[in-house]
Amino acid sequence: MPNLPDVVLWSIPAFVLLTVVEMVSYRLHPDEDAEGYEAKDAATSVGMGLGSLAFDFLWKIPILAIYTALYELTPLRVPVLWWTVPLILLGQDFFYYWSHRGHHVIRILWACHVVHHSSRKFNLTTALRQPWTSLTVWPFYVPLIVAGVHPAALAFCSSANLVYQFWIHTERIDKMPRWFEFVFNTPSHHRVHHASQGGYLDRNFGGILIVWDRLFGSFVAETERPRYGLTKNIETYNLLKVATHEYVSIAKDLRRARGWRERAGRVFRGPGWGPGPAAVPAPSPADATTSPGEVAPVPEKVAPVPEKVAPVPEKVAPVPEKIAPVPEESASVPEASASA
Repeated sequence: MPNLPDVVLWSIPAFVLLTVVEMVSYRLHPDEDAEGYEAKDAATSVGMGLGSLAFDFLWKIPILAIYTALYELTPLRVPVLWWTVPLILLGQDFFYYWSHRGHHVIRILWACHVVHHSSRKFNLTTALRQPWTSLTVWPFYVPLIVAGVHPAALAFCSSANLVYQFWIHTERIDKMPRWFEFVFNTPSHHRVHHASQGGYLDRNFGGILIVWDRLFGSFVAETERPRYGLTKNIETYNLLKVATHEYVSIAKDLRRARGWRERAGRVFRGPGWGPGPAAVPAPSPADATTSPGEVAPVPEKVAPVPEKVAPVPEKVAPVPEKIAPVPEESASVPEASASA
């Protein structure tokens, strides 16, 4: 088993230091257009992050058991060397893109990821607002395990990817150099991802690299100032409600659903999906009479249109070629009127 460090654990001091620096920067150089910090929101984000560490430890037990079993079954092996780790990280970032995209377009997965988007602020504490139900992520990385990547190497690369994304949750950095913006995920690209207005929704899913979005048609550049949060924001700082509010909404929709087709749609289709309007049944022949106040039914059969109509006469009376001439002289008008 490769001996790789816990990147997230080692990065916690840097997280704290950079967050304090960002807070001080807003004090010294306030920006009226930026969202900045709000005490309750920041505390909620930090609380969600600390809770995720505990829950992730629990979820890792069954996930590690599955990954280990698959790793033992596959005959393939990818050695953990200085030159293979960047390749493993590249593969992990590719599957992270699809995991991230899937957690936006499938509602039961979105119920996990919605936590990270629930803040209407965008600062370094937003990066710490992590879900407590990340058990839905592991299936996306099964191809790497089957390809011979050791579970410990995958965990190391996943942690490195998460640490990279910490610094891109800020409004204090405008744009990076053009070449960097083209290849890597940046604060500008990630602000778009966290925006709630229509043109920015479900865009820029990349973790470290933004080239996946450029390749698969989900990239949008930042052109207008984003509005952060959800299309329907939650009004709570209760950690348990923040972690579970979308699951509660799904349960309510399932209770109101009219059939199994709608129940499946409420779970596996997009977060905004809803059934179409119910079809109005056609009136039956038995409903021939109407009671007072009811509208008479439309008859099923109407009188047929006659197939033949009276023919148009082929010949009409001819117009006379000659017309009576107008008389050249008309009655003369008397030159003098009657005298008074």
